[in-house]
Amino acid sequence: MGAGVDPWSGFEGHERVIVARDEDTGIGMVIALHSTVLGPALGGTRMNAYAGASDPHAAAYADALHLSRAMTFKNSLAGLPHGGGKAVIVADPRERTTELLHAYGRLVSTLEGAYLTAGDVGISVADLDVISQTCPWTTGRSPEHGGLGDSAILTAVGVLAGLRASLEFALGRTGVDGTSVAIVGLGKVGGRIAEHLAAEGARVIGYDPDPQACERARDQAPGMTVAGSLAEVLDADVDVLSPNALGGLLTPELARTTSARVVCGAANNQLAEPSVAGLLAERGVTYAPDFMVNCGGVIQISAEHAGGTMETARAQAEAVALTTRQVLERAQSLGVTPVTAAEQQALERIREHRARTGQVV
Repeated sequence: MGAGVDPWSGFEGHERVIVARDEDTGIGMVIALHSTVLGPALGGTRMNAYAGASDPHAAAYADALHLSRAMTFKNSLAGLPHGGGKAVIVADPRERTTELLHAYGRLVSTLEGAYLTAGDVGISVADLDVISQTCPWTTGRSPEHGGLGDSAILTAVGVLAGLRASLEFALGRTGVDGTSVAIVGLGKVGGRIAEHLAAEGARVIGYDPDPQACERARDQAPGMTVAGSLAEVLDADVDVLSPNALGGLLTPELARTTSARVVCGAANNQLAEPSVAGLLAERGVTYAPDFMVNCGGVIQISAEHAGGTMETARAQAEAVALTTRQVLERAQSLGVTPVTAAEQQALERIREHRARTGQVV
């Protein structure tokens, strides 16, 4: 870790945080276990160099802590027998090697099943197949290696279920036909969301800084308008804003100016700061918390770990619609933000489980 990093900063509420360095490459790794009350912690691995940060290792550490906490809420709301965890490999994905992935797998294995790792930004299904060679607690693998494949498929299913439920709650619409949607991020999940929305009659405008992602999405979603810049897609007059790239998109300024009446997407940590949830609520914008709707991927990899099927996992991902309605109605009834309502509902399940089992963790 960098010289200026307080090793205890943000640790409160986490059961365990592991900071390691691969001896051969000098690349740092962080694994954060926020909770194992409901079962082994489950969460993805992110590979990111944090090139824009003054201290990349400190940024990775903070990211792992923040993301692992969100995974606890996500897994609880999804009804999974798992707590929350997250890992970060501090490297540019272009630096990946078999040796590095094997080293990471060995690090996860030292936790002896307390953490189940999966994919996230910068880690592919093929990478997980390699990690599984040194770590039996790897999920999200290809069917050829005993897995259920790319978890982006069911992540998109869950987000779409949450989006439809949010539209019905906020605008009384029972479908997306005729609805206008701005999508930020046209990668594996965002591209699928664009495809499904366009097929169902929505007017879609999307943006991604990667020209190849834009081209793929244009092929997937004929009729979609591809914006030339982030500003263009954020300024578009739309019903729904769907963040599907890296976090922090929803700044106070955007919360005050967006035309969208619903915000629902797959990106983790969408709020640039906690106060944004209140700003959106004050303007009557319905925000579907990311950890509530983007759980389709963890549902899939949990099913993979338990020997389940894609069919049962898909049905559970589609049930995100019910959870979304419950949370939004709770928020309205209690006069709190959807983020607070979702966290309350997740914590209730954790507390009930702890009381029922007598756990002291």
